[in-house]
Amino acid sequence: MNRRRIKYQWLLKYKWLQAALLLLAVLLPAAAQAQRRNDFLYNRPYADMKKLHLGFSVGMHFQDLKFTHNGEPSPDGQNWYAEVPGYSPGFCVNVLADLRLHQYFNLRLSPGMYFGNKNVTMIESNSGVTNKQNIKSAYVVVPLDLKISGDRYKNSRPYVTAGVMAAFDVGKKRPEPLQFNSADFYLTLGLGCDFYLPFFKFNPEVKFCFGLSDILRHDRPDLQDDPEAIKMTNALSKVKSNMIVFTFYFE
Repeated sequence: MNRRRIKYQWLLKYKWLQAALLLLAVLLPAAAQAQRRNDFLYNRPYADMKKLHLGFSVGMHFQDLKFTHNGEPSPDGQNWYAEVPGYSPGFCVNVLADLRLHQYFNLRLSPGMYFGNKNVTMIESNSGVTNKQNIKSAYVVVPLDLKISGDRYKNSRPYVTAGVMAAFDVGKKRPEPLQFNSADFYLTLGLGCDFYLPFFKFNPEVKFCFGLSDILRHDRPDLQDDPEAIKMTNALSKVKSNMIVFTFYFE
């Protein structure tokens, strides 16, 4: 039974990767086919010469939390720890403004909305008692990235990005054992490829976002009358957020 449970949790934890690979397997062959059809015809040959161009994107993201436990037991001797056993895909949509700085460098601003959730499981190590919490979020995000592109090869051009992202959770807060601050800031690293199609550029991209601040709300006067719930907040010294974002740009 334990082996089956471990196997199931492992599959659940990485199901986001399966979903992403499936989506890429559906979309990339179409771009590759267009690439083969136009081996000797350069689509949109002057697209990268524009000083400023606009676009939009749709995609999905997966939210994770990194918990730092203080190891201190509660007054009644309980030891609680938290984990995110599985990831649920969320939806994201952005608009894009791209400023050309150099032949190989672009500055990209892509504000948008991220809708998603995090499933947190709190476990008491002595008794095995669990407490599960589903944390929904609606982020207004403001990513600013430096895009570093390679040389164009026919109708494709690989690139990497590095930048920062501010995120503000505008969702309604509920009185739950764990609550998080509305504002967070991330360092981001990404990679992708521009595919030049006859009427637009199609850019699949994966981005890794690393939270910089402790987002846990430690001061919880609303839980003073609920000693069972406050144990879970008191068991944590800090919590940081991470994301993986799969985005499809249309420029």
